[in-house]
Amino acid sequence: MKINQWPTSDRPRERLLKIGASNLSNAELLAIFLRTGIAGRTALDLARDLLNEFGGLDKVLESDLDAFTGIKGLGPAKFCQLKATLELTKRHHNCKIRESTSFTDQGLARNFLLNNFSHSSHEVFACILLDNNHKLIKFEKLFTGTINQAQVYPRVVAQTCLKNNAAAIIFAHNHPSGNLTPSESDKTITQKLINTLELIDVRVLDHFIVGHNDVYSMAQNGLM
Repeated sequence: MKINQWPTSDRPRERLLKIGASNLSNAELLAIFLRTGIAGRTALDLARDLLNEFGGLDKVLESDLDAFTGIKGLGPAKFCQLKATLELTKRHHNCKIRESTSFTDQGLARNFLLNNFSHSSHEVFACILLDNNHKLIKFEKLFTGTINQAQVYPRVVAQTCLKNNAAAIIFAHNHPSGNLTPSESDKTITQKLINTLELIDVRVLDHFIVGHNDVYSMAQNGLM
């Protein structure tokens, strides 16, 4: 039976309008995004297939073109729509961040980094550049490396701070393995960066390690 033949109270779109998006299941939200199903399968059936095939909503949203279109009924058009929706969500979140009072809030920094670090098989080192009030100037990914290391050059970081007139900075890099434990090289480069940026009066607030769904604060754990 097609969804438009279901009782109104069971249809995902009607339920969203009545009780709000936050009260719908992942499958219902995906079904609204997909809009249509295929022969013999409603959009809700297809959404459940996606969740089962990938093992969860996060895996669906992070899927690449080949994996996504490998599901019957899903083509490049829906993949593009998915990625565009995700990018709009990220940009909306970042607009809200720019209006925030201060990046000294651990929760704010955590959510910002999880939103802006896409899952990668290689390490990426990035900086959150801040003004005198610790408000966001710019987020910049500076170095990309191997699966377990990104070469970081303090001189380049200092030049980036001067170019953007930053008064403070937060470092962040990802661990593709998902293990949030800082390595000895993580600790060493953090201290080198602190020493370098002291010379140009830029305060280092923190260095975060980004995993799959969480972050680790070196400052909060006494490593800075």
